[in-house]
Amino acid sequence: MKLLNTTIKGAITLSFITSSALYATNGDTLIGVGAKTRAMGGAGIALSHGAESTLVNPALITDVASTEISFGGTIFMPTVKTQMSPLEHKSAADLSIIPGVAIASQVSPNTYVGVGMWGTAGMGTDFKKHPDLFKMETTLQLMQFAVPVAYKFGNGFSVGVAPIMQYGSLDIHYQMPAMMGGMNVGDGQNQDLGYGVSVGATYDFRNGLKVGAVYKSKISMDYAHSLTAATAPFGLNFGDKLDQPAEIGIGVSFNHGPHTIAVDYKKIKWGSAAGYKDFGWKDQNVFAVGYEYNAGKWAIRAGFNHAKNPLTIYNSPMKTAVDMFNLLGFPATAENHLTLGGSYEFNKNFSMDVTVVYGFNKKSSADVSAMFGPGAKISNKHAETGISIQLNYKF
Repeated sequence: MKLLNTTIKGAITLSFITSSALYATNGDTLIGVGAKTRAMGGAGIALSHGAESTLVNPALITDVASTEISFGGTIFMPTVKTQMSPLEHKSAADLSIIPGVAIASQVSPNTYVGVGMWGTAGMGTDFKKHPDLFKMETTLQLMQFAVPVAYKFGNGFSVGVAPIMQYGSLDIHYQMPAMMGGMNVGDGQNQDLGYGVSVGATYDFRNGLKVGAVYKSKISMDYAHSLTAATAPFGLNFGDKLDQPAEIGIGVSFNHGPHTIAVDYKKIKWGSAAGYKDFGWKDQNVFAVGYEYNAGKWAIRAGFNHAKNPLTIYNSPMKTAVDMFNLLGFPATAENHLTLGGSYEFNKNFSMDVTVVYGFNKKSSADVSAMFGPGAKISNKHAETGISIQLNYKF
């Protein structure tokens, strides 16, 4: 218990110190939490990755033997370039550290419990040195804490449930151009706690084939005055709710000797989440496929993740401000990701995982002539690179 308390406190401290401007990949959500899941393109609904499965599918912690601890993080390096004048500028929010820790333990022959705490999502840009981009600076940070409980039946069927507490922080500030009054806009950083639940199930056919399903509820979040203060100068009134959307997913994995293939499908319900739906975000279909070759002491993994970006580009005079906020402050436009990683087992108790994720460059643009004159548009280029390192200990 002392080790558990120390690990949790360390993860909380690390997250607040280092998470200055998180970025993510499927909308504002990471393609996967944990180095093994990320190495397989985010696939993990029907494939256990040990303790790190606590937030992927709680039923999968039933594959943990005795007790396992995973601790690590992701160095996230987005490259966002935006243009709304003859000049193109690169966002200074180009480096973040996203921490994660998880523990899972078998407490009886059929019952398993765990604790997981991960930086799960976020967005942000930093153009404060560039007046032609409103000196816009935005930061959304999300971290989830889950306590999964799972039960394994004797026929290969497992179920799990994980209550979730989410910490969120949102800050939007910018300066209006001189021709629009030149005032500074923003209400500072506002925070909230929200609550939800994840429910999962898996069935092991015991011939190498396993299937899984998971549902993660919507988490209501209210960032008092952040959104109303930021959008009021443009005549928008969407309120201050920015709910983390519900997710539903299914997966299948097949193992034969050292070879394992996993495929996941997930729907993220942006279109029914308060705040996101007001900014025109659409439901997102996420496809992930991963391969693992496990040689015993070492393993290699590769994967691919695809999800069409959820932003609606209106190109309409009535929606000019929405297009501008999406592409300038929250350009969650990445769609295709290639992943590669591996593990090395130093001994029967201690191992390390390393993963690299690359999000291919995505270009987007919108007509903003209704606000800034004939021919005016905002253009955005967005690519991502992430390096995840994770240590695992079994006892």
